[in-house]
Amino acid sequence: MSDYVAPLKEMRFVVERLCGLEAFAAIPEFADTTSDLVEAVLSEAARLANEVIAPLNRLGDTHGVRLEGDVAHTAPGWREAYRAFVDGGWNGLSCDPEFGGQGLPKLVATAVSEMWNSANLSFALGPMLTQGAVDAIENHAADELKARYLPNMISGEWTGTMNLTEPQAGSDLSAVRTRAVPEGDHFRITGQKIFITYGEHDLTANIIHLVLARLPDAPAGTRGISLFVVPKFLLKDDGTPGERNDVRCVSLEHKLGIHGSPTAVMSFGEKGGAIGYLVGEPNRGLEYMFTMMNAARHGVGVEGMALGERAYQRAVKFARERVQGKPVGYAGKAGAIIEHPDVRRMLMTMRAYNEAMRVLTYACGMAFDLGAKHPDAVVRDAARRRGDLLTPIVKGWCTETGNLVTSLGVQVHGGMGFIEETGAAQHFRDARITTIYEGTTGIQAADLVGRKTLRDGGHAARELLAEMRADVTGLAANAEPRVAQIAASLEAGIAAIERVLRWLLSAQSEDPRLPLAASAQYLELWGVVAGGWLLARGAAIAADELAAGSADPTFFEGKLATAHYYALQILPQARALEPMITAGAAATYSLEADAL
Repeated sequence: MSDYVAPLKEMRFVVERLCGLEAFAAIPEFADTTSDLVEAVLSEAARLANEVIAPLNRLGDTHGVRLEGDVAHTAPGWREAYRAFVDGGWNGLSCDPEFGGQGLPKLVATAVSEMWNSANLSFALGPMLTQGAVDAIENHAADELKARYLPNMISGEWTGTMNLTEPQAGSDLSAVRTRAVPEGDHFRITGQKIFITYGEHDLTANIIHLVLARLPDAPAGTRGISLFVVPKFLLKDDGTPGERNDVRCVSLEHKLGIHGSPTAVMSFGEKGGAIGYLVGEPNRGLEYMFTMMNAARHGVGVEGMALGERAYQRAVKFARERVQGKPVGYAGKAGAIIEHPDVRRMLMTMRAYNEAMRVLTYACGMAFDLGAKHPDAVVRDAARRRGDLLTPIVKGWCTETGNLVTSLGVQVHGGMGFIEETGAAQHFRDARITTIYEGTTGIQAADLVGRKTLRDGGHAARELLAEMRADVTGLAANAEPRVAQIAASLEAGIAAIERVLRWLLSAQSEDPRLPLAASAQYLELWGVVAGGWLLARGAAIAADELAAGSADPTFFEGKLATAHYYALQILPQARALEPMITAGAAATYSLEADAL
């Protein structure tokens, strides 16, 4: 029996009302993405997530993955669930129809991805990495490689991996030592990679590794890295898996969480060199890999949000059932803990953060769609800037917030939350990796400050702030008093970002360390305010629906009340973050390194 139920009504509200399906009318590839289609896709995905994938979450955590020889065996039920996933066509939901994908918008795929990750993060990691590998091959590989590998990867018959990290090189990819020596129409790859998610498993007939390596004459540093396709099994002339390549899993990592997913140490070339095929041009591998990495960064942000949703559902259920003490103002002798003020505070905080994260991740997916497909170049370029700006915020803020929400989930359970059998602890443990995956929060914050703010003089940031300010004007005029309060809180948050932005642009010339010292708080500031902005839009819709006599007043009252809570309890953090950035950044260097 699953304890997860996909929040379909909430998902459809965000997809259809907040993000707006009408924007797809101008995009021929997405013109058929109607409300009826969205309902059908989400409902069917929910059935698989609720009934098949979610019940395996606890089993994957307790059973783990077993390595026998160089084959990683997943937990019981995993293979059958993955088969159902593939047979349903879910792996290729947003992929190119030319290679067998369904070509649906990233917006819809984001909502579906939320369900997989809420149901079972360890299970969902494989398809997420495969999607990233598909993106890299589709955007940068030669047509021959696309034809040979994409159809089976898009269908899910084969999975894909990302092989970046080495024992001596964590986030510093300039230190990569794996080598690629040319040999005819291919290369011989030798080296070792660590932390490779689904680097080895028993779910598919082949695993397609994307590997960063250096050519013999490559320049030093990141400019000398190339990208290679290295299959577990080499392909025969008919395209089916044949001879085993010289690549194997030498061990599995022992981890804090996500025990159901294999995280492998991979060895390439122990018997003379694994055969690999160059993707694109030599020495441009890092550039190509960022195609995969940026998709994965958005995907990991979705993971943080999805785990928050799962933790919230579990916490609410427990709080309704757990009877303990007499709550203040409660008429009976004892009541469920959901009646206690501090438990109510924690649950409202979890709910508000989850709704803010959801709309932020979906809006980023929508920006990807418009940036890739809209026929108007002006709209396309603006959407790309928006997606680029939001990606580090989604990845950094949603994962940090996901850690906070899953921690609150443990706290709601009290002592029972610290006991593994209740399940709350697993969500907390699983969430911890998300702030590290695909670049730590510090790396996302540095990207947001450097590449996404200072490099363009704050242009993309100001575009978004102008849109927020335009919305505040309309919100302030709303007849519902709570919407006006939301508008006032949002306006204060926008003003805080505007002042911080001016400080960043001047501080970089004063001391280039200062913007980076403040970058984590800058990222948090953006997350808090952008999440509040999008919730405010939802609150205005909800207020109008209630005023018009909506047939579903409970749902819309919930939207309005949650946004109001966020505006009063979470958005004010923006005013505290501002002086931490503008006045406090220099304090980071109050002590010399050897005095710490």
